[in-house]
Amino acid sequence: MSSLVAGGLLVFLALWLLGLAYATWCFATRRGAVPAGSPPATCRVSILLAARDEELALPRCLASLRALDYPAELLEILVGDDASTDRTAAVAAAAMRGWAGRFRIIPIVEPMGEARGKANVLAHLAREATTDFFFITDADIAVPPTWIAALLAHAAPDVGTVTGITAVRGPRVFDQLQGLDWLLSLSLVQVVSDGGRPVTAMGNNMLVIRAAYEVTGGYEALPFSVTEDFALFKAVVAAGYGFRHAFSPAARADSLPVPTWSGLLKQRRRWLRGVEALPRRLRLELLFFGGFWPALAGLAWAAGPGPALGVWGLKVLVQGALAYLAHRRAGLRLRWRLLPLFELYTLGLTLGLVSFRLFGGAVVWKGRRYG
Repeated sequence: MSSLVAGGLLVFLALWLLGLAYATWCFATRRGAVPAGSPPATCRVSILLAARDEELALPRCLASLRALDYPAELLEILVGDDASTDRTAAVAAAAMRGWAGRFRIIPIVEPMGEARGKANVLAHLAREATTDFFFITDADIAVPPTWIAALLAHAAPDVGTVTGITAVRGPRVFDQLQGLDWLLSLSLVQVVSDGGRPVTAMGNNMLVIRAAYEVTGGYEALPFSVTEDFALFKAVVAAGYGFRHAFSPAARADSLPVPTWSGLLKQRRRWLRGVEALPRRLRLELLFFGGFWPALAGLAWAAGPGPALGVWGLKVLVQGALAYLAHRRAGLRLRWRLLPLFELYTLGLTLGLVSFRLFGGAVVWKGRRYG
């Protein structure tokens, strides 16, 4: 009986490794085509930034926006102060003092339609924006000077959203493990997206075309979701618009890391709610890739530690190749010493998310509780 179990698990793990190897090959060889008819690099654009209790992170973000290699007179920066209890508004005003472009701080005090939380802030900001291009980012993000031009290059009349990549940067090993996690995940998203299948978008590095946004009715008309970026992306795709993902240093935004393990698990709990809204095929594929650790544990029980260690070693090698390619394409260098530690990191995340699925619990985000 144990030999049959071991054989079945070996087949599963072999398919898992082949899937990862194929994704690595696709990432190395495929490039999504840049659409024709991109808007001129001299068009006016709006930057929408939702902020709630962000007095510490906001100056870094706004400094990067001031340093954009784009004419200031063509930029409109709108900061939505979402009932902050700290000095968010004052810090934002000080950071942008003397800037030549258009800048406004908009207090958010009332809900708009169905929108709540960040979605409500963005609904208000979109109403206030005066351009046809909404660049959305977060307070814990620093964008590169090339950000506007890099995302605009992928825009077109039939493209509703353009998503750049995000790299987590920080000095601690825990920060660097988060960075490795992000780039590996985004490389897989890029592979699926280059194949023409919609997966998601990221609301910390995202261009939304006004026409595509308005055809959905805006955030105020969408059902509430704690993953508001995915909800909007799904609605835009359903309206018939295309999408693009830009995986390049010019489109790379750098995020501050989550400082604690508990905070990281809370972040992933929120994202898990978005995964539940993915198409069934994608959910099954994610379930398949999420089965590595249970299958490996089962193989160690049924066939002993030797075969399990061999499979684990192959996984580290193939995953390392993908990590190297992802870092190089993002304009970063891979710290190879992180790869063994990354195995413990992913195992801990897997156990934490399984616990969440088993025991449930509300999502707490920016001090607000969502059931």
